[in-house]
Amino acid sequence: MTALAQSKNHVIEVQGLTTQFGDVVIHDDLNINVHDGEILGVVGGSGTGKSVLMRAIIGLKRPSRGVVRVFGEDFYNVSKEVRLSIERRWGVLFQGGALFSSLTVAQNIMAPIREHLKIEEDLAKDMAALKISMVGLAAEAGAKYPSELSGGMKKRAGLARALALDPELVFLDEPTAGLDPIGAARFDELINYLKESLGLTVFMVTHDLDTLHATCDRVAVLAEKRVIACGPLDEVRRTDHPWVQEYFSGPRGRAALAAKAS
Repeated sequence: MTALAQSKNHVIEVQGLTTQFGDVVIHDDLNINVHDGEILGVVGGSGTGKSVLMRAIIGLKRPSRGVVRVFGEDFYNVSKEVRLSIERRWGVLFQGGALFSSLTVAQNIMAPIREHLKIEEDLAKDMAALKISMVGLAAEAGAKYPSELSGGMKKRAGLARALALDPELVFLDEPTAGLDPIGAARFDELINYLKESLGLTVFMVTHDLDTLHATCDRVAVLAEKRVIACGPLDEVRRTDHPWVQEYFSGPRGRAALAAKAS
């Protein structure tokens, strides 16, 4: 990874966030920021609410309390028009791709283009073809249905749809889950390439230690209903917390560190 640009403007600011399902509190007074142009990896044990946090930021899970600012706007306290303009500036890759099974890859990518841009069909098709090429898929993949794709191809197709509107900010939920090590490494390379070439800011939920080492500028650790550590990976690894030590210093953590050093 190249060094971060000097600008440290916050693309996302989350302050005092509380989320819950009924009486079950997932986050309590959680704070987190995402800097312009960085890849932030969000990790934590099962049930710590990594995906819930992402859903709260993108408006799929309204928090009980707290402020979510995206591009400087208070996301839950703006007009419908402003909120829609914010949503056009981001893309989301859900775990598993979340492609529409009845649509081809090209049609999946064209769905947000048709909804937001209202452009001619031929131009929408050209844009979809460009996104397919951008994520490393063959042109022929555009005519395939999700059921005809491998796991890695589904991830890339989902990423192509996330990039359909040329976003500044991309949310990735477990992007390498279910991929073999070679496929995961290639996807990591793709994320890095797109981040650098398109100037993206990336909010990534992951449990993959190799992905953290390969892609992330900073890592945020969720535990005890809040962010207990956030910073460069080498700094976070030294956090004196049982889960952090077990996660980063266990056998898999040591293997990932050794692989990075080799």
